[in-house]
Amino acid sequence: MTDASTGKVVVNRAMSLDGFIAGPGHTMDWIFEHLTSATFPEVMAATGAMLVGRGTYEVGKRMSEERTDYDGGAQFVLTHRPPAEPDPGVTFLTCDVEEAVATARHAAGGRNLEILGADVAAQCLRRGLVDEILVYVLPVLLGDGVRFTPSGLGRIDLEPFSSIRSGGVTMLRFRVRK
Repeated sequence: MTDASTGKVVVNRAMSLDGFIAGPGHTMDWIFEHLTSATFPEVMAATGAMLVGRGTYEVGKRMSEERTDYDGGAQFVLTHRPPAEPDPGVTFLTCDVEEAVATARHAAGGRNLEILGADVAAQCLRRGLVDEILVYVLPVLLGDGVRFTPSGLGRIDLEPFSSIRSGGVTMLRFRVRK
C-alpha cells in the first residue's frame, strides 16, 4: 500500500511576468520557449501524479503533439463531462474535488500530486487542500489571457521558502499557511 501522506499537494504554474498562466485563446505555447522538463528536473522527479481540469487537459492534448517530454506520473482529469472517446493515459473523475485529490494522491505513491489548471487549483485552494505553490516566472509579458487565479478566490497567505533561477526562468516556491 502506498503512503499518500508523504507527498505534497502542489499547485504548479508557469506564469508570464504580468500574471497570466495562458495567453489569449488559452494559448500556452509561449511557455515552451522558456521552460522544458530539463529546466528543473527535480520537480518532475518529485511528482507522482497530476490532477488537471478539463480545459487544461484539452489545451495539453492539443500541445502534446509538440511537447511530450514531461512525465508527471498518473494523470487525472476532474470534469463534469468525460469525453465520449476514452484516453488510455488518463483517468477521468466526476467526483468532488476532495475525493479527486485523495484518489490522485494515492496514485502518486508517496510523491507529490501536481495540480494544474486555474479552476481546479482555485477549488483546491478554497478547500485548504494545497500544501505548496510552485511558480515558474517567465520573461514575457502577455497583456491578456487567463490570470494566475480567478477573481473571487479570496486571500490566501503564503510563506516563501525557495527562489531558484535557471536561464531566464525563476522558480518561486511557497508554502500555503493553514
